[in-house]
Amino acid sequence: MTQGVEFNRLMLQMRTMQMEAMGKPQPAAPVEKNVNAPAFDDMLKQAVDRVNELQKTTSNLQTGYERGDQGIDLTEVMIASQKSSVAFQAITQVRNKMVSAYEDIMKMPI
Repeated sequence: MTQGVEFNRLMLQMRTMQMEAMGKPQPAAPVEKNVNAPAFDDMLKQAVDRVNELQKTTSNLQTGYERGDQGIDLTEVMIASQKSSVAFQAITQVRNKMVSAYEDIMKMPI
């Protein structure tokens, strides 16, 4: 439910910016603050922890498969490897976007 509220708020902000860019005055809409929503830094930490967890799991599966442990097959190892790879690529893209946004902010005149 909170994702729907966040999406609606985002769409409202985008429409407001579009109207401002077109030069048409738009009345300011009140922005809802969700006190129960997690902070950005908490969400980022959870994402990094999840990627770390996936990589550790993949490493453990690879080691177990190389040792010949029973119950670990190659498909399970490959799927875990791909999951951790995709998660790492996603978090890398988030980091790149954050660095780019920071650089843009730093270039803004005061």
